[in-house]
Amino acid sequence: MADPKPALDDPGAARRDILMLRRLWPFVRPYRARVALAAVALVIAAATVLVIGSGLRLLIDQGFAGGRPELLDKALVGLLAVVAVLALASFGRFYLVSWLGERVVNDIRKAVFGHVIELSPGFFETNRAGEIMSRLTSDTTLIETVIGSSASVALRNMLMFVGGTVMLAITSPKLTGLVFLVVPLVVVPIIVIGRRVRKLSRASQDRIADISAYAGESIQAVRTVQAFAHEKIDRSRFGAIAESAFATARRRIAARAMLTAIVIMLVFGAVGIILWIGGHDVLDGRLSAGELSAFVFYAVVVAGSVGAISEVIGDLQRAAGATERLMQLLHERSPIVDPPNPVPLPQPPRGELAFEAVRFHYPARPDQSALEDFSLHVRPGETVAVVGPSGAGKTTVFQLLLRYYDPESGVIRLDGVDIRTASLEELRTRIAIVPQEPVLFSSDAWENIRYGRPDASDAEVRAAADAAAATEFLDRLPQGFGTFLGERGVRLSGGQRQRLAIARAILRNPSVLLLDEATSALDAESEMLVQQALDRLMVGRTTLVIAHRLATVLKANRIVVLDQGRIDAIGTHAELIARGGLYARLAALQFDRAQEMTAARPVAALGE
Repeated sequence: MADPKPALDDPGAARRDILMLRRLWPFVRPYRARVALAAVALVIAAATVLVIGSGLRLLIDQGFAGGRPELLDKALVGLLAVVAVLALASFGRFYLVSWLGERVVNDIRKAVFGHVIELSPGFFETNRAGEIMSRLTSDTTLIETVIGSSASVALRNMLMFVGGTVMLAITSPKLTGLVFLVVPLVVVPIIVIGRRVRKLSRASQDRIADISAYAGESIQAVRTVQAFAHEKIDRSRFGAIAESAFATARRRIAARAMLTAIVIMLVFGAVGIILWIGGHDVLDGRLSAGELSAFVFYAVVVAGSVGAISEVIGDLQRAAGATERLMQLLHERSPIVDPPNPVPLPQPPRGELAFEAVRFHYPARPDQSALEDFSLHVRPGETVAVVGPSGAGKTTVFQLLLRYYDPESGVIRLDGVDIRTASLEELRTRIAIVPQEPVLFSSDAWENIRYGRPDASDAEVRAAADAAAATEFLDRLPQGFGTFLGERGVRLSGGQRQRLAIARAILRNPSVLLLDEATSALDAESEMLVQQALDRLMVGRTTLVIAHRLATVLKANRIVVLDQGRIDAIGTHAELIARGGLYARLAALQFDRAQEMTAARPVAALGE
């Protein structure tokens, strides 16, 4: 089998230059009209600045030199008119490009999030959630800065550079030729140092992603961190990661500062020399004072535009790196996709399952077989327990049935249909899972139970909660079903969270029910309540049960014993005990331990 695909933060994955920004065009294209209006406003703003230079030449040559004070009055009126046009054009440009930046980034975030949540779980085996979150937040913020500001500044200054250069050539071809002798001196540092800035920008973004990933993991596991008094170590490790990010950012800032300083020194040094030459031309009569003033004005405009471009080039490079990272994420392709022409599943649902010679390896563990030649037929309404030691492949059966992965060989059928030929949505709509660690969202009970069927009415949600024995504790909460349950449902006990997960499954009304160690982490009283709710849920449904605790599978119609991905034995509890082998050993270990704990309990009570 091929090696698993490299993680997203592989430093050699793709090109990193400003041309990457072209890949944002599909997101900008729907707003072409606003882009056009912004471009018109930008051209008008740049043109009004260039007009000021011509007005300055006329004022000096005809007003001051000709001794005509009325030109001063006209100059003031003209200046105010130009300033008004400039202000209106600047308002339009700023509003339109800022709106465009926010709108495009919002569309990118939606596209990336919508794409990521459809990727198969195999993708998340080799990529950190914190890295993905960093791309959704910090990388998109960089792009917003570019589209909503830096790109506009760069385009405006490019227009100023081109327009100013044309006006320089019209005013004095000789001095303009001297100006452009120094252009290579400016361009070379931009290219050389700019490459270093680009590399450091990418490295800086990767270090920020490291910060996000480490902090997110520690905060999500804050109870474990505190239980093991690990705060000092985590602070130290986070500090080291943060300092590494700072060191990378410092190098990037130093490179950008050096680039800016060199460009400014060269540009304005050249302007000074050219002024000296132009002054001699005025004294010798080869150039008028107005023309020299206009030339100086345009030279400052050109120099300023070059300096501004050198400033934003770093932003553009950082945004290019961010664009590359986001596009890399958007171009990830899940191996689990809907077929072009899905085969409809039979109606009404029966819940018949068939695994036929299934073989599978996880992408992150290509050398270790998770399932090998796994064949099993489950009749509609039958309850089948899957047991075996850790790593035997029990959870893999669920993962393949939900089509989180596809087997490398063999077929899985639901109601006679190969699940690879069915619609993913239709397949998963017929299945509900109650996991060992129920996942609750940062919302209330209404939202969490309705997650199984978003269109369910309040009455249906309450009925599902009743069936799961959840109503009694939900009604006691401060706002009843509308009480905020905290992140991951931290305001509820383990048994309460589990009953909420069961209510979600009941509301979904599936034909196939998957129970993954649903009671293994509960105390005796909670286990009894949860088991009663599960018994009600299992009636009339095909049920697959994963359990390490064999006492929970005694009611199963059949028990499948897995060992190292292969079926070791199939039968009822009594049949498997009589047959001996792995199941009998597991049962003996567990039931003997249970008897020892029961015998030891009175002694422990006396010790208390």
